[in-house]
Amino acid sequence: MPIYLDNNATTPLDERVLEAMLPYLGEHYGNPSSSTHAFGWTAEAAVDLAREELAGAVGGSPKEFTFVSGATEADNLALSGTLRPGGHLVTAGAEHEAVLETARYLESAGVRITVLPVDGHGVLDPETLRAALLEAPDGEPALVSVMLANNETGTLNPVRELAETAHEFGVPFHTDAAQALGKVPLDMEDLGVDLASLSAHKCYGPKGVGALYVRRRPCKGVRRVRPEPLLRGGGQERGLRSGTLNVPGIVGLGRAAALAAGSLPEEAVRVAALRDGLQRRLLQALPDARVNGHPTGRLSNTLNVSFPGVGAGDLLAALPEVAAAAGSACTSASAEPSHVLRAMGLGEDLVLSSVRFSLGRFTTPEEAERAAEAVAGAVAGLRAPVA
Repeated sequence: MPIYLDNNATTPLDERVLEAMLPYLGEHYGNPSSSTHAFGWTAEAAVDLAREELAGAVGGSPKEFTFVSGATEADNLALSGTLRPGGHLVTAGAEHEAVLETARYLESAGVRITVLPVDGHGVLDPETLRAALLEAPDGEPALVSVMLANNETGTLNPVRELAETAHEFGVPFHTDAAQALGKVPLDMEDLGVDLASLSAHKCYGPKGVGALYVRRRPCKGVRRVRPEPLLRGGGQERGLRSGTLNVPGIVGLGRAAALAAGSLPEEAVRVAALRDGLQRRLLQALPDARVNGHPTGRLSNTLNVSFPGVGAGDLLAALPEVAAAAGSACTSASAEPSHVLRAMGLGEDLVLSSVRFSLGRFTTPEEAERAAEAVAGAVAGLRAPVA
C-alpha cells in the first residue's frame, strides 16, 4: 500500500465529513435559493449551519464568509475584485501561483505590482513591507496580499504584524490561508486581516469548494473592502458570487473546518512528532540533505528537503511506494523549478533536488518510518556509481 505524504496537495475526505455531506447528495437535493418550499428551506438551513461552523472554526461572523469554488477563486476575487487600473498590489515572491498569476494579469490591466523579497526561510519581514508602502504615492488605492502558510515549505508568515503594518498606511490586507486551515489555530479578528482565502480539500473536506472571508467592520483607519463580483447572475451570496450553491460541498467545508479546529492543538503535536522523526531519520542517513523553510516557524506537517546531486523527478520515480511532491501540485504539470525555493535564494542544484513531504491526519508512525527508509535507500541507489 503506497504511503501518502502529499497532504499539502490534497487531503483524503474524512469519513465524518462524507457522512455529513451524503444527505445533500441524495434526499435533500433542494436549491437553497428556492424560498417557497421545504426542499429549498432544508438546503438553506444546511448552508447557514456550514457558515456558522466555518465562522466558529476560524473566527469572524458567519455573514463575513462567501462560498466559492476554492482558494484559487477566493484569491482571484480578493485581488481582481478589489483592485482597478491605477491601483497598487503589494505581494511577495514566495506566494502561491493563484496570487502571482492574478498579479500578472492585473499588471497587464494597469495595476501597479510590487513583489517583495523574502528571506532565506521564505518569510516576509514587516519592515520590508513598510519600506515598500513608504515609497508608494499618497492616496494610491492599494492592497497587500501575503500568504499565511507556504504550501511548499510550510513556512509561516507573521501575518498579524504584516496586517498591522499595512493598516498603518490605510491599506487593507489579504492572506491566502488555504494551507493554514486545520493546521494552525485561526482567528480572523486576532489576525486583523481584511480578506482571507480558504479551501476545504486542504483540511479533509471535498474538492471544489472554499470561502472568502471579507471583514464587515474595518480596522481603524482602513476603508471597508467591498470586492466587485467576478461572476454575475442571480445574486447569490449577497451578490458577491452568483450561481447555485454547492450545498454538499459547503456542508463538507463547514464540517471539515469544525472537526479540524476541534482537534487542535493535539493533532498538530502528533503530526509534528512524526514530521520531526522523518526529518531526523533522513538527516541521519543522508547528512548532506538540506531542510528548506523555517526551522521552527512552519506547519507541523511539512518537510521540504533537498538531496544534492539527485534530481527530484528521478527520486520520486524511484519511490513508487511513497506519494510526495517536487513542489506545488498546481504547477507539477510544468517542468518549471520551484519559484518558492528560488525566492528563498537556493541555488539551482538545490531547487532541482527538493522534495516536499506533507504528513496528515491519517499518517501513522509506521508509515513515517517506512518512508524514511525508502527515501534514504532510493537516494543512495541513485547516487551509486554505474558499474
